[in-house]
Amino acid sequence: MTPLDQTVAIKVLPADDAAPAGKLADVELHFTAGALEGLKLLGFTVWEGRGGKGPSVSLPSRHYVVNGEHRSFTLLRPSGEAPAQDTLRDTLLAVFADHVPDAAV
Repeated sequence: MTPLDQTVAIKVLPADDAAPAGKLADVELHFTAGALEGLKLLGFTVWEGRGGKGPSVSLPSRHYVVNGEHRSFTLLRPSGEAPAQDTLRDTLLAVFADHVPDAAV
């Protein structure tokens, strides 16, 4: 695990041979202090990039169907106008690159 700050650590779980094509790793946020201490947030996934881009990160979401159309509802959202999701994605990709040195991030 890689400590992010005094309250959160990031754990990278490399994909195994049974993983879907393009999946590189799962990532978990482990809360190490405060009101969420002892809990972990799952659902982050690192995927191979498309079109020559580096890896990308998907955030936890819930999938559902409306009138036969598949949709997803992102569970982790910014509370204001700040680009919090992009900052989190960049951080998770940096930690992933530290754990998988040959990954082109």
